[in-house]
Amino acid sequence: MPESYESLYSAAEMRAAEERYPGYPSTIPDLMERAGTAVAREAMLAYPAARSFACVCGGGSNGGDGRVAARVLREGGHVADEIDDGLGGYDVVIDALFGTGFSGAPRPGAAAVIARINAARLPVVAVDLPSGVDASTGEIAGEVVEADLTVTFHAPKVGLAVAPGRFHAGRVVVADIGLDGEATAMRRALPGLLDEVPRRGARSTKYSAGSVLVVGGRPGTTGAACLSAMAALRADAGYVTLAVPEESLAAAEMLALEPVKLPWSDDDALTVLTEAAKRASALAIGPGLGRSEARRALVRDLLTRLDLPAVVDADGLFGLEPVDRDAATVLTPHAGELASLLDTDSSWVDDHRLAAARSAAERFGATVLLKGADTIVASPGGEVVVCDAGPPSLATAGTGDVLTGVVGAFLSKGLDAPTAAAAAAIAHGRAASLATHSAGLVAGDLLELLPAAIDG
Repeated sequence: MPESYESLYSAAEMRAAEERYPGYPSTIPDLMERAGTAVAREAMLAYPAARSFACVCGGGSNGGDGRVAARVLREGGHVADEIDDGLGGYDVVIDALFGTGFSGAPRPGAAAVIARINAARLPVVAVDLPSGVDASTGEIAGEVVEADLTVTFHAPKVGLAVAPGRFHAGRVVVADIGLDGEATAMRRALPGLLDEVPRRGARSTKYSAGSVLVVGGRPGTTGAACLSAMAALRADAGYVTLAVPEESLAAAEMLALEPVKLPWSDDDALTVLTEAAKRASALAIGPGLGRSEARRALVRDLLTRLDLPAVVDADGLFGLEPVDRDAATVLTPHAGELASLLDTDSSWVDDHRLAAARSAAERFGATVLLKGADTIVASPGGEVVVCDAGPPSLATAGTGDVLTGVVGAFLSKGLDAPTAAAAAAIAHGRAASLATHSAGLVAGDLLELLPAAIDG
């Protein structure tokens, strides 16, 4: 059976894995030999025409790995000099300045070396991770190496999966150096996770297959709720009710054929939607809902009164305050929306994505799906899953509404909040990857691709 998750190691977890190696610490030279040899091998494979390598080595174990790599390159007939200045004339740079133990900002001397590496405009092979990236968080506090290839040891590090660190790593190759695998606090979701999504069986009905109530779609953004409703059906929900303001009903009837349509007004919304929720097994609220005080109150009241698993997105997140509820709850903000929830700015969220997602999960007592290239699913208590299968083509309006519908469908099938969120992110990314085009992808394109993405 395909695996559902892959371990992502922090600096402390990597150090513990090394310390468990038989004979440690006397076997450190053995581990260093394997690591440095792997770097040299991958560098030669990636750049077969290269004849000279500038190896920039720090004073710690990462520098030791780099020195081994330089020796192996020389044994292979290449020029490989240990140098931190005068990088002109070389074909490739080996970055072995800092390793997993690094955090914070490089000191001025090291920062100057990193600046010279980047200014050289040469291909860069990073040893374990690009110098300047925090292995445990992906955060960057100063100068950072722009690597084209990162050869990391034993398993991927958190900082190679989480932004902004991931954007400096280039292509990542994992080299086995003989360490035993262990469970880690953070994991990467794999396509095998979709096998955990319940499928329809011979005894299924349209309700037992998953019934989703989608609430949103004011005039002008009716399409957002329609996308969510159609995505829930394409994610295999058996029954979807699309509840929109009565002035949007005609547009919803035109845009979405299969969902049952339900009109409401601000005066009767709570009554109408509470009654509709009796036939639902999950709630999806927010896409195109609007941000008036009445709509904000509706979100709060529905979350408070309904004992249904719920996914809250878009306008549903505007002004949201923590709600005490027993049912599973998933919030799906992008960086700007999460910044508003935490009363900070989006640049802070971009720089501290892991910390931001964890903070919001604790504050709201909910699973938080922070959207992005490194979609982060954080739950109260510290569990974190990274879902980085989505291609850049997803950076277009409406794809988040599709994701909301998929999360709603998976919640309606009985998946717990973290699993539903992570599995939805995987399905969402796979659907985009199945498209025959990347330029010009629009959210509606994903709807036809979701079934194949989920079935694998």
